Amino acid sequence: MGKTAEQMAPIEQKKMCCAEDGEDTSTHMTDELQRNLMNRMNRIEGQVKGVKRMIDRNVYCDDILTQVSAVQSALHSVSRLLLESHINTCVMDRLEIKDPEIVAEFMTTISKIMK
Repeated sequence: MGKTAEQMAPIEQKKMCCAEDGEDTSTHMTDELQRNLMNRMNRIEGQVKGVKRMIDRNVYCDDILTQVSAVQSALHSVSRLLLESHINTCVMDRLEIKDPEIVAEFMTTISKIMK
């Protein structure tokens, strides 16, 4: 179900970040948030490489599991930041124009991240 030009105008002016399937998407992510997320992802990448080294060196399983848990926690933190930003920008924008598809889309997103 497509949106009318009147419905799309407010979002297009704000650079829509939650486009329909097949459309180009952009984000309302601030430069600060993007830097924060990239820094976190770089640290997570380093942690994952550290876990791989631990496995390669045959480190005690309990120690490896502790590091895996730390990586998972860090990824959950990234997800929380992204979710908060998504709600405060994309979701709110689409609620303002009474886009009926946003609730189903958001529930699908929540279902995916709660697995």
